[in-house]
Amino acid sequence: MTTATAQAFANIAFIKYWGNRDNTLRLPSNSSISMNLDGLYTRTTVSFQPSLPFDELIINGHEVTSHGLDRISYILDIIRGMANIHERAEVMSENNFPSGAGIASSASAFAALALAGSKAAGLNLTEPELSRLARRGSGSASRSIPGGFVEWQAGSGDEDSFAFSIAEPSHWDLVDCVAIVSAAHKKTGSTEGHGIAWTSPLQSARLADAPRRLEICRRAILERDFSTFASIVELDSDMMHAVMMTSTPALHYWKPASLEVMNCVRQWRMEGIAVCYTVDAGPNIHVLCLEAEAQNIEKRLHEIKGVDNVLVARAGGPAKIIENGK
Repeated sequence: MTTATAQAFANIAFIKYWGNRDNTLRLPSNSSISMNLDGLYTRTTVSFQPSLPFDELIINGHEVTSHGLDRISYILDIIRGMANIHERAEVMSENNFPSGAGIASSASAFAALALAGSKAAGLNLTEPELSRLARRGSGSASRSIPGGFVEWQAGSGDEDSFAFSIAEPSHWDLVDCVAIVSAAHKKTGSTEGHGIAWTSPLQSARLADAPRRLEICRRAILERDFSTFASIVELDSDMMHAVMMTSTPALHYWKPASLEVMNCVRQWRMEGIAVCYTVDAGPNIHVLCLEAEAQNIEKRLHEIKGVDNVLVARAGGPAKIIENGK
């Protein structure tokens, strides 16, 4: 038996990934920018065992079969092909935050799987190679391999569609206060959502403007310009959800409390507080602020009706191996 344990952080996209130009390879329609979320992680152990007749998946203590297992086996098959091995694997994974609720649980999960699985198979992949492997399981997982502030280049094909760090975690004291309005698993997952993105008449306009938004966001991060950052991040988030709402079938992820949080954030900014929001494919709102405002923002979010909990995360590091052995 060969085994390895890896840990990877969830990430929050500032410039969103929505829609693929190749669904099998998960090649994105546009490049994106994100920040890893320190403290919100998936920890995964992969053990290749000669005695196993098939792959096994256990998430947070519960065995998973059917589609969930198929996605894991797909990545393990790629790893087996690269390492020229045939053993099936036991995969044990745990999240310390809600899964399938718009907090990028698939990103951290497939990043941790790519690293643990490849290491357990005896492979020593480079960061770009790991990012490409993780991308095959979940596009946003490519961004959870590098650390800090990360850009995932759309690339021209499989070889150059990977993520890389544009700034270390310590570069900017940005804090993500995640307002949890629902911890329930969303009815329509991101994979299905990506598949219908092009049914929206707004998707082509969103993509045409994406390089401009990407450049503005990248520069705002590098210059630590929160005002510019806030305006472009909220615009990008609203554009993605406009595409979702005008797709066929329409995707409405927001809850009444989601809208209340967004309205409050806009009001707080008008009062002079450096704060903004962004929303992934789910109802929970990522409220971004600087460290000096984090305690105040967390307190205010707790006071909003419909907010069940607030998770606070700073910029996190890269995916890493925790344990490796036989």
